[in-house]
Amino acid sequence: MSTIRTESIDGKTFRKMFTAGTHWLERAVPGINAINVFPVPDGDTGTNMLLTMRSAVEEGSTANGSGVGAVARAMAYGALMGARGNSGVILSQVWRGIADSLEGQDSVDGAQLAAALEKATATAYAGLVHPVEGTILTVLRESSAAARAIVDSEETALLPVLECIVNAARDSVASTPELLPVLKEAGVVDAGAQGLYVLLDGALASLNGRSKDDASAVPTLVAPDVEPAQTMVSANTKVEIPYGYCTNFVLEGKNIDVDRLTKKLTGKGQSLVIASDGDFANSVVRVHVHTFNPGDVLQYATKLGTLHQVEIHNMDDQYQEFMQLQKSRAPQVDTAIVTIASGDGMFDIFNSLGATVVVPGGQTMNPSVRQLADAVDLAPSDNVILLPNNKNIILTAGQVQHVSSKNVTVVPSKTIPQGVAALLAFNYDLGTQENAKAMTDVLKSVTTLEVTRAVRKTEMDDVKVKKGEFIVIKNDKELLSAGDDLIDVVLGAVQKSGIAAPELVTLYAGVESDPAVSESLSEKIRELLSCEVELVDGGQPHYDFIISIE
Repeated sequence: MSTIRTESIDGKTFRKMFTAGTHWLERAVPGINAINVFPVPDGDTGTNMLLTMRSAVEEGSTANGSGVGAVARAMAYGALMGARGNSGVILSQVWRGIADSLEGQDSVDGAQLAAALEKATATAYAGLVHPVEGTILTVLRESSAAARAIVDSEETALLPVLECIVNAARDSVASTPELLPVLKEAGVVDAGAQGLYVLLDGALASLNGRSKDDASAVPTLVAPDVEPAQTMVSANTKVEIPYGYCTNFVLEGKNIDVDRLTKKLTGKGQSLVIASDGDFANSVVRVHVHTFNPGDVLQYATKLGTLHQVEIHNMDDQYQEFMQLQKSRAPQVDTAIVTIASGDGMFDIFNSLGATVVVPGGQTMNPSVRQLADAVDLAPSDNVILLPNNKNIILTAGQVQHVSSKNVTVVPSKTIPQGVAALLAFNYDLGTQENAKAMTDVLKSVTTLEVTRAVRKTEMDDVKVKKGEFIVIKNDKELLSAGDDLIDVVLGAVQKSGIAAPELVTLYAGVESDPAVSESLSEKIRELLSCEVELVDGGQPHYDFIISIE
């Protein structure tokens, strides 16, 4: 038990506490993103939780000077509008429950925090049609039970109760593999559960002063109680936080150490690209980086030489301009279709098939509730069908129905091929609900294979995988094959896909796919299955191919 007796806190301290928790979460994002059941390079749970909490604390600042209840309500609204992915939506429901419990209160003590966590647990469970144990929900429930037990033992001071909550959360996270077999097989804990623990631990560190001891400390993530079946990737995995400022410039100087420059700027942003002319004595270096603080980047660069051709673009503005451009091109329709895709080729595909608005996003960049709601508002119709095309965006899409004044229907497409099939099923002669039913019905007729490279060694679904090998995943839930030769791996997966006599196979080539390999692969699939095969430039990141089998 702590020797510090913090009985209760006001609204300002409450927001400060969770702002610190959000900073703590930010430091843990790479490690949380690395916790992925499949060894694929697109983990985004940590990113989604961070961006959701950033929106929450930003909105919470509008209630500064108010009581805890008003701050919690503002943070709940911010969390809802900023929610991204399943973990972000669940986190927004947690804040909704907390806000409901603390309504009208000026301060919060341990007993009130325990009650708020109980309400948050009930709200989060109620928000899911099929709640799953061994996830963030379990951590909520078990932490809430621990808080209730200590309060019932007549401990009502805030700090001891929060310490009890954090300790229970840590133990609960470690036990998630015992409750969810897929976690146990992969030898990992649940990523969302880990994120919640880190957030709570950061809030505690702010309250008890632990965070002041080492401002640069990285949170210690909870290890699974089970023996890991594979080696996790390093917590230094790069994380792309979408948007910020796209910063470009040419740096001219003498004796510029490009390796040192690269190392320095790596910590200041993402998507870093540095090109040098190779002349060390009189260097000319071109730099591209996405950063939230372009001033820091430029200040460092000016110490090394002279800057030329400096360009800074706000990517939020670019996103809005892209969305407004789509609105200007879209005619008024009875039913508008809003969909999500990533890659220039995918944008063209969905536009050509009749999508009214295409929202940039997908793997590693799940759009928020606010962004989807804005896209729905831009759509030139009061009736909108929303196609997520990603299982991690379906919950987010569902929240749009509650915040938009339009009639929004979600067709729960989990993959890009399902989204394409749904659009092909759209009939302009039918009404919105008839179309939504027809589009939903067709989803089951499509098998999706996703081809990428493994980011770690593992063994699952009776398939042994080495780091760096090509792997193929079926319908985002079954690992079919792995190996060094892309064509052999894909052909083996196609044979194991369970589709005996398909009518059509479509290959969506990724942004890094070799055109010659793409042509060879499509021809070999045509020979193997004796069916029509289409090769399309999808331009998607992370996945060499997304394959649709119908």
